[in-house]
Amino acid sequence: MSGRDGAGTRLQAVDLRTRALDLTELMDDPDCDPRALARTFRRFALVNALVSGWRAAWRTHVAPALPANGRGRILDLGCGGGDLARALVRWAAADGFEVEVVGADPDARAIDAAQRSTPRGVTFRQQSSQELVAAGERFDVVVSNHVLHHLGDEERHGFLADSESLAGSRSLHSDIRRSTEAYRLYAIGSALVAAGTFVRVDGLRSIRRSFTLPELRDALPTGWRAEQAAPHRVLAIRDA
Repeated sequence: MSGRDGAGTRLQAVDLRTRALDLTELMDDPDCDPRALARTFRRFALVNALVSGWRAAWRTHVAPALPANGRGRILDLGCGGGDLARALVRWAAADGFEVEVVGADPDARAIDAAQRSTPRGVTFRQQSSQELVAAGERFDVVVSNHVLHHLGDEERHGFLADSESLAGSRSLHSDIRRSTEAYRLYAIGSALVAAGTFVRVDGLRSIRRSFTLPELRDALPTGWRAEQAAPHRVLAIRDA
């Protein structure tokens, strides 16, 4: 495959048969352009709304795991700019639930971006999963979006173990399913919204780092299961 990335350089043919673990994302650089980063967080909210499939995941995996009285606590680990946390509160209210959603991220830049919009029912904290476990926090459901592909093996096992400790009912971690079709579609579509951001470069690198369904199944600890979700998604799920 060929084309142009967000910096205007030529993309070489991409091998999607294996995970490209050597790639890092521009927004993970602590010295990246803060204005471009802020725009990226805002723009990813639009991208996620279009492609992440979380509205369906809310109905099929999150809402059924909440208490029968309609009240509950949800933790969004690695919340980034906070768009998922805000969406969960909206969907919960529309479906008759009253939930508290905590968005946690160890990156101060992400929390700064997230806190620019904090609707009722949402709070954001600069904390890691380990810090939340150490503080004795508990939630009904723990979720994350686009976190798993960032983590090395040891980090992933720690993250999932922390998720188990924090979740009273269910853990649900959603990520991209790596495929040639996903890469091609994102390369074309992201060009429409990528100006002045890291959206295109980082999104393509994310796809290359992400799991196929069999890879995710092999990577998950005992007690976890992997499911495919449309379009181009994988879910890591554990019920308490």
